[in-house]
Amino acid sequence: MKCVKSSRFLLLISRKIVTFCYIWIYEYNKASKRDAIMNSLVLTALMMIGYLVAYHTYGKFLARRIFKLNPRAVCPSTALQDNHDFVPTKKHILFGHHFTSIAGLGPIVGPAIAIIWGWVPAVIWVFIGSIFFGAVHDFGALVVSLRASGRSIGDLAADIVNKRVRTLFLLIIFFELWIVIAVFALVIAILFTMYPVAVIPVWSELVIAFFLGQWIYKKGRNIFWPSVIAVIIMYITVVIGAYFPVDFKVLFNMSAKSALITWIITVLVLSAWLASSLPVQTLLQPRDFINSHQLIIAMALLTLGIIVARPTIVAPAANFAVKGAPPVLPFIFVVIACGAISGFHSLVSSGTSSKQCDAEQSSLFIGYGGMLMEGALSALVIAAVSAGIGLGLTGKGGEVFIGIAAFNHHYASWGSAAGLGSKLGAFIQGSANMIQSYGIPVKIALAVMAVFIVSFASTTIDTATRIQRYVVVELANAWNLKPLIKRQAGTLFAVITAFILAFYDGSGKGALKLWPLFGSVNQLLAGLALLVTTIYLARRKVNIAYTGIPMVFMIIMTGWAMVLNIQKFYGISNWLLFFIGLAVFVLEIWMIIESAVVLKKVYSSGGNQGDIL
Repeated sequence: MKCVKSSRFLLLISRKIVTFCYIWIYEYNKASKRDAIMNSLVLTALMMIGYLVAYHTYGKFLARRIFKLNPRAVCPSTALQDNHDFVPTKKHILFGHHFTSIAGLGPIVGPAIAIIWGWVPAVIWVFIGSIFFGAVHDFGALVVSLRASGRSIGDLAADIVNKRVRTLFLLIIFFELWIVIAVFALVIAILFTMYPVAVIPVWSELVIAFFLGQWIYKKGRNIFWPSVIAVIIMYITVVIGAYFPVDFKVLFNMSAKSALITWIITVLVLSAWLASSLPVQTLLQPRDFINSHQLIIAMALLTLGIIVARPTIVAPAANFAVKGAPPVLPFIFVVIACGAISGFHSLVSSGTSSKQCDAEQSSLFIGYGGMLMEGALSALVIAAVSAGIGLGLTGKGGEVFIGIAAFNHHYASWGSAAGLGSKLGAFIQGSANMIQSYGIPVKIALAVMAVFIVSFASTTIDTATRIQRYVVVELANAWNLKPLIKRQAGTLFAVITAFILAFYDGSGKGALKLWPLFGSVNQLLAGLALLVTTIYLARRKVNIAYTGIPMVFMIIMTGWAMVLNIQKFYGISNWLLFFIGLAVFVLEIWMIIESAVVLKKVYSSGGNQGDIL
């Protein structure tokens, strides 16, 4: 009965939010006599207001009534403090690390692809998904891990469900992170070759972050002014990079392939291994803190651009007949992941953030607030690719497209918008158009957005490698593989396996063979993380509807997408993806069955297993 009431409550809130948005949109269009056109300023403002309201209502309701945060609880960062992984951290500093880790390129690439189906479905999923799905997912994973000595969501499944599920979960997590590390090393390498203006700023950031960390932790100084100085120096290097790009092909007369391979190796060694093996406060935290300032500045520049330029949305409201595109249902829930809900977030929440969170009450701001901030970033991305691009787009032949013609040129078909350059190019060009509307030179605007994107991609690979080390150690403990339990051994294993995946074909692009599986696996992981959180709440006799409904929805939708992909791989005789996809799907079904049995036992026993964590 409680679940039914909770379902009605969630449905009522969703309906009111949609009605509110519709009324405002309709009245604006009516007043401006543009019934078929939406202004990006109005749409973005409505979404930002909605996120703010959601945090102070639904978020605080979850904190108080569902997860019941305890201000007196001792967190793992204090109880297990080792000044390497477990480090008590002020919530605004940890927010910077958490947000930049969960964001990466996800909230940019996802909407930049999904906008081809129209801005309305993209906006609805980003808005509703981040409030009722993604933020609940991230918040729940963080709280559960905080109450389980900072263990990952996969490892603590042994206590919440059973040991078999833990092994299955950790294997799925290892597979996802294996792909992420190898692919993001390639992504960063490609970005450095696409945008050589980003090279000096991104690598200078490592040095700046190191000295910022030394200043704060070694000397115990206040963080405000050092962080301001660090960000100022960072943007000085952005200007330097804009005028002195570092292009290996030009400087060292390298071929495009050689330059790409050199960057991949450099990223895996200096970024992934170094940042992931050093104490968290030495490099990872301060760099993420600088990146969080980059985010605020970039979002402020975009917001100001929207206010000044007020670009009209030129993308169609809905377009479900896109040439070569998969069906909008269920694939929009897979394509837009990080902007709405992403399984990778549960790994960050329970992998690194839970080991640094200073108090349970901080988890609301970090977990729930971090996801809403990511939703806000996706809202700005939608504005850039649906409206900003209409301010001007230069074609390959040098011709300039304006308005609807610009959107139609870039998104003529699913194939025309394919590829990393195309996806990111729409965002960077649209953003630069809006930023230069108030006088910033286009060269600087492009450099700012390029550095912003590469910095976020670097943060993702750093955090993913660190989490992969935790997964390796947890699996080693479970299987009694003592050599891999040590910190450096686990990190080395994570980097070497990613290196093997990237270079098994000699090109550095080996991981792309598995990338088509990533979206579905990532979203299935989100559903499974919600499943673990739901069982945790059931054991504590707490209403499970608030995590249970999103869990069922995600498992159904992404399971559906996985089945369609498996059928596609079979149809084109791609046996590698077919068998791996089938194996992952079987593991998922196995986990669901095991969890359903446990959930049934919990309710049949009256929920008397509430003290499991």
